[in-house]
Amino acid sequence: MTASPELGTFQLASPDLLRSTFRRHAAGVAVITARGASGPVGFTATSLTSVSADPPLVSFGIGTGASSWPAVAETEHVGIHILGEHQSDLAATFARSGADRFGAPTVWREGPNGVPVLDDVLAWLVCRIVGRVPAGEHRIVLAEVVLGDSTGAGRPLLYHQGRFNRLRD
Repeated sequence: MTASPELGTFQLASPDLLRSTFRRHAAGVAVITARGASGPVGFTATSLTSVSADPPLVSFGIGTGASSWPAVAETEHVGIHILGEHQSDLAATFARSGADRFGAPTVWREGPNGVPVLDDVLAWLVCRIVGRVPAGEHRIVLAEVVLGDSTGAGRPLLYHQGRFNRLRD
């Protein structure tokens, strides 16, 4: 198969090309939490991926310059929370640099293995980190599911074109 001459304009690989391409990719929204040396930490992630069902493994990316990275780099366990469409404010709080992510109105409790667990999410998992793989200025964290709850009600929050969105039928 050969390329069509009507390919139109294209760009060489760059950070801008990657960002603009993935703005077109709708992704589910999760919040990753961990227990840090000075308290709970967390961040919004759209890079959450199911890796394997047996054993149950997930992955997510985190920048090494992120405020949560030192805790994620050292901890054994993380919490993974799938957000519902009613939680765009929570997603924005955990995405905002310098925000008091665990202050009111965020409702959370200490869960198994000391992991902060957020209330009212669609699903949450506590996972044991089994690997941190260098990937540019990020790390891909591989984590094995230890336990969780997938019984929350509602529909998922999505991230698309730089905004949090609701799923449409």
